[in-house]
Amino acid sequence: MANIPPYNSSSGPPNTTLGPYQFNQVPPNQFTGSIKHDANSNMPVPPPAFNNQANHYSQSASSSPAFNNPMMMPPQNMQSSPMRPPIKPLTNQSPIPNLQNIPSSSASPHPMYNTNNPSPYPPNHHSQQINDNAPPLISSSQYNQPTNGPNPTRLPVSQYPPSSASFPPPINQRPPFPPLSQPVPFGNQMVGPPRSNPMVPGNSTLGPNMMAPQLGPSRNNAMNGPATGPPLTSLPGPNQTSGPPSLPLGPMPPMRPPTNQPMTMGPPTQAMGYSNNLSGPQSLPPLSSQQPIPGQPPMPGAMPGPPKPNIQSRYPQMPPSNYQQGPPSQGMPPQIPQQAMYPQMNKMPGLTQQMGQLNVTQQGFDQLWGQQMVDLMQTKHILSEYPEDPPEIRLGPNFADAPNCSPEIFRCTINKIPDTNTLLQKSRLPLGILIHPFKDLNYLPVIQCTTIVRCRACRTYINPFVYFVDGKRWKCNLCYRVNDLPEEFQYDPVSKSYGDPTRRPEIKSATIEFIAPSEYMLRPPQPAVYLFLLDVSQIARESGYLELVCGIIKEHLEQLPGDARTQIGFICYDAHIHYYVISDGLTRPQELTVLDIDDVFLPSPESLLVNVGEQRDMVRELLTQIPRRHSVPGSPASALGAALQAAYKLMSPTGGRITVFQTCLPNIGPGALQSREDPNARSSKEVAHLNPATDFYKRLALDCSGAQIAVDLFLLSSQYCDLATLSGMSKFSGGSVYHIPVFNASRPRQAAHLRNMFTRYLTRKIGFEAVMRVRCSRGITIHTFHGNFFVRSTDLLSLPNVSPDAGFGMQLTIEESLSDLQQVCFQAALLYTSSKGERRIRVHTMALPIATTLSDVLHAADQTCIVGLLSKMAVDRCVTASMSEAKEALINVAIDVLSAHKLSQNLPAGPASSSLMAPMSLRLLPMYLLALMKTKALRTGTSTRLDERVAAMCDLKCQPLALLLRTVYPDLYPIHTLEQHTHKDEVEEEEVNPDPPRLQLTSERINLNGAYLLDDGETMVIYVCNAVSPAFLSEIFGVAAFSQLPDEATTLPHLDNKSNALLHAFIDKLNDDRPYPSNLIILRDNSPTRTKFTERLIEDRVESAFSYYEFLQHVKSQVK
Repeated sequence: MANIPPYNSSSGPPNTTLGPYQFNQVPPNQFTGSIKHDANSNMPVPPPAFNNQANHYSQSASSSPAFNNPMMMPPQNMQSSPMRPPIKPLTNQSPIPNLQNIPSSSASPHPMYNTNNPSPYPPNHHSQQINDNAPPLISSSQYNQPTNGPNPTRLPVSQYPPSSASFPPPINQRPPFPPLSQPVPFGNQMVGPPRSNPMVPGNSTLGPNMMAPQLGPSRNNAMNGPATGPPLTSLPGPNQTSGPPSLPLGPMPPMRPPTNQPMTMGPPTQAMGYSNNLSGPQSLPPLSSQQPIPGQPPMPGAMPGPPKPNIQSRYPQMPPSNYQQGPPSQGMPPQIPQQAMYPQMNKMPGLTQQMGQLNVTQQGFDQLWGQQMVDLMQTKHILSEYPEDPPEIRLGPNFADAPNCSPEIFRCTINKIPDTNTLLQKSRLPLGILIHPFKDLNYLPVIQCTTIVRCRACRTYINPFVYFVDGKRWKCNLCYRVNDLPEEFQYDPVSKSYGDPTRRPEIKSATIEFIAPSEYMLRPPQPAVYLFLLDVSQIARESGYLELVCGIIKEHLEQLPGDARTQIGFICYDAHIHYYVISDGLTRPQELTVLDIDDVFLPSPESLLVNVGEQRDMVRELLTQIPRRHSVPGSPASALGAALQAAYKLMSPTGGRITVFQTCLPNIGPGALQSREDPNARSSKEVAHLNPATDFYKRLALDCSGAQIAVDLFLLSSQYCDLATLSGMSKFSGGSVYHIPVFNASRPRQAAHLRNMFTRYLTRKIGFEAVMRVRCSRGITIHTFHGNFFVRSTDLLSLPNVSPDAGFGMQLTIEESLSDLQQVCFQAALLYTSSKGERRIRVHTMALPIATTLSDVLHAADQTCIVGLLSKMAVDRCVTASMSEAKEALINVAIDVLSAHKLSQNLPAGPASSSLMAPMSLRLLPMYLLALMKTKALRTGTSTRLDERVAAMCDLKCQPLALLLRTVYPDLYPIHTLEQHTHKDEVEEEEVNPDPPRLQLTSERINLNGAYLLDDGETMVIYVCNAVSPAFLSEIFGVAAFSQLPDEATTLPHLDNKSNALLHAFIDKLNDDRPYPSNLIILRDNSPTRTKFTERLIEDRVESAFSYYEFLQHVKSQVK
């Protein structure tokens, strides 16, 4: 009895308005007139949107998700920490949920049954689960849409399902049934090893010894209650209702776990009565040919078939049943002829086949509509082997063919916006957008016109989602104002003809760039100005970075973005400030040293910034002299604050970019800092000193932002530098932070890392004096921004510099009902000055449909985008509150979302269910959240330097989504089987592209005879196990034995063989989609530094954190 689920999981008292004793009073034939009723129900059918189940999700309408309320602790009834004691059972619980406490020897073990008028169903009436070997994509209709049709008869345990050839497969799927030789799994039993790719049905062949694991609880229609009376040996009676099967829409009562007792049937029933539970639609079919005599008990052993649900007309009709007969007589249910009353056992597979056919059809519809579910507890390998496309956005018929913005640029956490804020709160999903506005694009339409068409009211740029009233007017898709269309807009620059305005590039592309006319300029476009601040203190000289950085600048001097006006300058600093003067009257650069750092001044402002084209040779000579000049031992002090003040004074007239190289803690002059890190507290659960020690650098950054100056920081530290404080100079000026801990130029890997990073930084495109505004449809507003910028007004972001490697996030709020809209639109406009001196406007527009039901919202979630937004929100929570609150809020997100899904599907609640169901759209969310909590930014219990933690937090705040996701959950590939996963390029037939499958990050996927590549975006780690074949070692590394491999290597040799060429081709392929090539590390499985690989196996348990399965168990225990 302990496994019996409660009838009603609402927190309040049970609903006594409709009890089990009130459904036996009115026969179905008394419903006459226009009242719609079901043939198997004694109550009117509720409207489709009606749900008589109490809303037991108490937080749905009154509170927002965990991150939306700063400093909010999770509710006390929701255990989100493994350290919290278990929830105590309720003492005032109603008798219905406490059925498991009633002893089995009780005279009336089930309080729901009326002993005066007993139900014709024995309490142990079960029906065999149909299609037990269904594919792992579990349709939600199996849980809230009961199957209509004849009652499937319980098969003995030794029976087998019919051949899959008799079942029609789901849409775009292989038939999910194994061969006849495979036994049927019952309940949650798993037969054979789990399939490696559960998201793609049919991806792997199910042989006689292998089948897909069953996902989800057992789907049976058993009535609640213990077995009573003698066993019954007959089949259903003759009066069982059988109509054309269909797929109803309404919710069904909670399922009960299967029992171990085989099910047998009795003779035909004579009674008409049904004790009903309180969690779903009620039905009372009279299944006997004899009407019960009032006042007399029914005949012993009577038992009808199962209740039939209400039928909705939304689903298409299935073919008629094998037992379908003529129309029923007046006032009586359809009759089954006497010869079908006791079918022989050899006819049972036909009945099973028919019901399995319904399940397959339901799964096909659910797959078509995106309503699949998966049981996380039963799906071990849930990660798809190959990257999946972003969720598809399906707009209404008017804009079904309109081009939407690329998900690599613009993405929303929910692809169907809830129509009300109440619905959003019920879903418990964070609503926000991620944007990568200045991304490098291979194709970008650029338009130059005298008039840029915009809405006169909200200033929205014309886009593919506007409404054309006629050939001369258009309606804005954000504020719905009707605007006049200029005559120029009717000219098509592609065909060079006048005509339909929908042929314009602005209407045919959701991302477009305008060359702005003069009215978009407050001043003439600024030139590209670059100023480098170089730390030359003693620690900096010992690190050797100076010669490496100056050499890289000298190599790429001609590749700096700009035009003929481009300027460059250099300032060095230690205890003093060193200026370098370059002018026409000098034959070599001249150094000027200013000793006063408390009141800085510029000795020769006109000669400190010089034109690159005019003084290229002098600049090259200066870059050669600086490392030599500062090669001898120098001062241990660093006056970074004074150097920044001098740089601000030098660049404030024009604006530009300041690049700072820092290697130690600034300890003298303005902005001096003291060490705050306690090395003994690096493993503590609470992390201190994440906030800045002083606001000096923030105030300086705001001054720079007002002067259109961005500050980028390269921290090449060998000791604590208080990055939490120094990063303020970049956060509020639109800059970037780059960190290489314990840097020394003599280490080849670190030197290569700095070279790749700095080369990309110097040569990438750049936008100056930029501003960005994001506009939303009426009823939606932005309340929080994430990234490096300064908010100039409520929706205007100031970006002195904008780079193609910067991403931003925004949290949204629904302030008004959107039910009268067909879709919601977002538009981001970036106004910037190119390095060539052109003022340009890049516009991105995205449109999303509206959702009106909780199920639609949950199934439209974008789990990748959700993780990207939550990572930014978690970093803010760490700074404003604490690390533990941020991690607890992440756990609450998983608990809340899965609780909302359980509510939307009416799934069994509490410990009665052994499954943890999730929509397919959110199946990876718990795994990604666990990986996020194990990143360097949020992990606790592992020794982590404070500067490294803060640098990881800065990356989470401003990385684009693709790079951020790879940082959170790296990709793992087997490279010892690379030749088995290759294919020829379609364009260049001779080129071979390796494409190995991804593996989940667990040691279970690591074989001793294999080699693996772990890619986290910044570093690729090749991990070689000790039992790998000697042939692989010889072909890839050029060594004869495993012992000849070094403990750690940073280069992969080029050898003349196919395997080596394939591995190099695969690494090059991975590097193609990132800003600069990743570092390469080769490790043996017994190397001292093997933790660089093993610590990224996030699904394994570590001393201070859950394993993935433990995390699922913890979440399941908290799901309401």
